Amino acid sequence: MEFSHTPVMLEKVLNGLNIRPDGIYVDGTLGGGGHSLEIARRLVRGRLIGIDQDGAAVEAAGARLAPYSDNVTIVRDNYRNMADILTGLGISGVDGILLDLGVSSYQLDDAERGFTYRTDAPLDMRMDQRSRKTARDIVNHYSEHELCRIIRDYGEERFAENIARNIVRARQRAPLETTGELSEIIHESIPAKARRTGGNPSRRTFQAIRIELNEELTILDESLDSFISLLNDGGRFCVITFHSLEDRIVKNAFRTNENPCICPPDFPVCVCGRVSKGRVITRKPVVPGEQELESNPRSASAKLRIFERVYPK
Repeated sequence: MEFSHTPVMLEKVLNGLNIRPDGIYVDGTLGGGGHSLEIARRLVRGRLIGIDQDGAAVEAAGARLAPYSDNVTIVRDNYRNMADILTGLGISGVDGILLDLGVSSYQLDDAERGFTYRTDAPLDMRMDQRSRKTARDIVNHYSEHELCRIIRDYGEERFAENIARNIVRARQRAPLETTGELSEIIHESIPAKARRTGGNPSRRTFQAIRIELNEELTILDESLDSFISLLNDGGRFCVITFHSLEDRIVKNAFRTNENPCICPPDFPVCVCGRVSKGRVITRKPVVPGEQELESNPRSASAKLRIFERVYPK
């Protein structure tokens, strides 16, 4: 199966990164290399570092970016380790960083990866298949309270309590092994009236388990501030999110880095000593246009936010 990657909001991302031919750029979620290919094409003496934890992505992107190998370095790792990766490459600062978050089309379409509820497959959902823990471990070993919490908080599922209770009941008879078994439990846990709207009822719970397994929100939240610190003066940080939880984390982090002052509003001057790291370029998130939505329906929920590093004068 080919690791295809239709890059979301490609031109908007390229414009947002404000690419210089001699700049250094990091694609922290390389995927199939769609965005990175177009970045690499714009480099002359510059450099691109592509990072992905998925072995299939690294292999596919390596083949796609092979014509630009003199300017490209690909690393199989989690983007949370970006600072260490750059240090190991002798790089102290970069001119742009891109994160295209969430699950890729390839991961969704490869049923055996267990990300999709549309095909019966083993409960996996690992973005890095070197990891031992899978979705099966979460479904069969988390307590009812823990299951309810992640389905409610990460899936924004109002019937989380019902779903968690029924998962626990079902696994007492036999361990849950497949996405089909889990989907059936979810379907039975949601009232028929509620199932008629909002798309497939399994979507929110599958999202929640995937986020928990791969620590997606934790890693994102813990990484954003340090990534902004990696940027050279005038460097840009572009983040594409696909659901409100991710977008809220990015929006708040960008806003705090622009205005980190914690002094009470009635103080005449700042005394906390916290200095702005730059400015938010996108006061409102950038979204796909009508033409892209028609050609790539999976881009419908995408939002792009951009931050620019500005050093104090």
